[in-house]
Amino acid sequence: MTAMTDPSGSPSADGGAPDTITIALADDHTVVRRALRLLLEAEPDFEVVADATDTEAAIRYVRGHKPAVLILDLNMPGRPSLEAIPEIREASPETKIVVLTMQKEAAFARRALQLGVLGYVLKEAADVELVQAVRSAAAGNTYLQPALGARLAAEPEHGKDDLSEREIEVLRQIALGHTNAEIAEKLYISVRTVETHRAHIQQKLGVSSRAELVRSALSRGLVET
Repeated sequence: MTAMTDPSGSPSADGGAPDTITIALADDHTVVRRALRLLLEAEPDFEVVADATDTEAAIRYVRGHKPAVLILDLNMPGRPSLEAIPEIREASPETKIVVLTMQKEAAFARRALQLGVLGYVLKEAADVELVQAVRSAAAGNTYLQPALGARLAAEPEHGKDDLSEREIEVLRQIALGHTNAEIAEKLYISVRTVETHRAHIQQKLGVSSRAELVRSALSRGLVET
């Protein structure tokens, strides 16, 4: 008799092997993806079916493979990961998202959860937290790293007027239609720094798309209509 399992991959009372939890990885660092694959595939019921190096590839692979769980890095080249989450969820509504990131700020975790992410784990704790987060998300439950949970409870949500001078300038450049590379050249900073500033701005303003960023810039008088 075939064993029945719950979504977390645990065997039912009927016994037998657990169902496979399919996983897609999205991280722009090859070494990190290889390490994560080794960590995850050490679990007998985990299978990594795809890995992506940017958000657009993550959307394509999620649409094509329909994995049970997507592990998503927040800081990848190109389109910000947070901005892509609604499209990822639309591409495969059944796929649960676990964020794996270096971003410790409570605002990032808060915004990710608001967008429908079910897991949030810091990379520094991936070896002990990620497997549990994947199982929890696959079962439809929220997993927040304990240290982050405490930080969320202790830190209030950002207000809408606490952008730094650099973030204000980045927001203005975004509203003017410049790409991340163009902004980096204009401000003499790296593209990765621009992406980080943009992610911070989105967190503080509670927005997730370029159109919303442009509206925010217009409402602040940063650009002329």
